[in-house]
Amino acid sequence: MIASVIAWSLKNRFLLGLGSCALIAAGSWAILTTPIDALPDLSDVQVVIQTEFSEQAPQIVEDQVTYAIASEMLKVPGSRVVRGYSFFGLSLVYVLFEDGTDLYWARSRVLEYMNGLRQRLPAGVEPTLGPDATGVGWVFEYVLESDSLSLAQLRSLQDWYVRYQLTAVPGVSEVASLGGYVKQYQVEVDPEKLRAFRIPVMRVVEAIGRHNADVGARVIEMGGREYMIRGLGYLRSTADIESVAVGSAMSGTPIRVGDVATVQVGPAARRGAADLNGRGEAVAGIVIMRFGSNALKTIEAIKARVVEVQRTLPAGVRLVPVYDRSDLIHRAIKNLNRTLIEESLIVALVSILFLLHFRSALVAIVTLPLGILMSFLVMRAMGVGANIMSLGGIAIAMGAMVDAAIVMIENMHKHLEKQGAGSGEQGAADRWEIVRKAAIQVGPPLFFSLLIIVVSFLPVFSLEQQEGRLFKPLAFTKTFAMASAALLSVTLVPVLMGRA
Repeated sequence: MIASVIAWSLKNRFLLGLGSCALIAAGSWAILTTPIDALPDLSDVQVVIQTEFSEQAPQIVEDQVTYAIASEMLKVPGSRVVRGYSFFGLSLVYVLFEDGTDLYWARSRVLEYMNGLRQRLPAGVEPTLGPDATGVGWVFEYVLESDSLSLAQLRSLQDWYVRYQLTAVPGVSEVASLGGYVKQYQVEVDPEKLRAFRIPVMRVVEAIGRHNADVGARVIEMGGREYMIRGLGYLRSTADIESVAVGSAMSGTPIRVGDVATVQVGPAARRGAADLNGRGEAVAGIVIMRFGSNALKTIEAIKARVVEVQRTLPAGVRLVPVYDRSDLIHRAIKNLNRTLIEESLIVALVSILFLLHFRSALVAIVTLPLGILMSFLVMRAMGVGANIMSLGGIAIAMGAMVDAAIVMIENMHKHLEKQGAGSGEQGAADRWEIVRKAAIQVGPPLFFSLLIIVVSFLPVFSLEQQEGRLFKPLAFTKTFAMASAALLSVTLVPVLMGRA
């Protein structure tokens, strides 16, 4: 069969040339569109359910929220592990699915079962899904610096402006804020004054809640125009809160919030802080990439948006990147390019020294980039991203990829030197016949020797869990690189040697 493939390739050289051009075009497209990252994603397919139960102890959160959600998530099809964590005022439930499960299918199933939880949870408690990201989604981090604004002002700028600007970048799932002080309107009641006016604390809370609302009425038509009647009641300052009535005295004088409490603007209670290089506290933002996105393109889009946001920030405020994974990604790509160049130079040097024929060395060099393009094309079709492990598989395979070409070239070179070929059409025909015989002589052993190496990597595909997610990309790319080299050695190499 291999002899027939070699003979067909030599007879249909034009079609093989067209196929090579198409391969180069398709492989270049695959390289440009394949998702590129530095690290393989070893995280499980998981959906996170986050629920806030303000100011409640972990035991209460566990009994009333975490247990109810976790027990319901056990019914979700495809789930294999459900883990619940209860903290002060916060519940986290992780639903882990079988390998190969589509993340968005899993999220939709979890949402379906969350609809039946509303009646089992305390009033006002609403569970929400976490971002559609994975453990390697942390791709960019920045800090806001200013010589004039306080940490509270920088945190407000981050929460209400910068975060939304970066969230709109394609490929970004979430921008998490870190550090600084969250602005709060704080009402500190005086127990003695409440006792004097005989007003319970909850009446103050209810009064503020009732007054903080706009009320719609109806439309009045006057003079051919319609006028909308609205009751404007949103609280906009501490003075508005102080003027809210919570009751009345015996004389009918209204009792306001300011009479029984102190209203001020202050920071929310913190349970952590962010520090930058040991110089003190800072306000930071962490950009989380969406699952399945191209990390390099996402980071480039984030950088472009950061430049735009910087122009619109208040004077003296600086947005400074402190972590950027693109540097590691570029170094991984650079390592592959350097390996390819070094391998090509070594192959060329060996071929020239032992064969004393420069054009034969070029034939061996051509097989390397073509084999890599074929590997990337298969990676793109199978949805395998480019990272350190997958690129490492190609780099490891380069040495074996070129072996078959060198053996094929050396055998053809010796046959041509030994038998020779005349000039003219008869000489050309004799040359192609010599090439065919030489290729058939060593082609089948070379082809099957490379396939044996391919078969030796098949057990790696049986690995599961994190080991499988770590080593499968390496085995996948090495396998297809070797298969590409085997195919090229019995198709393209004989044709190029006939032209050399």
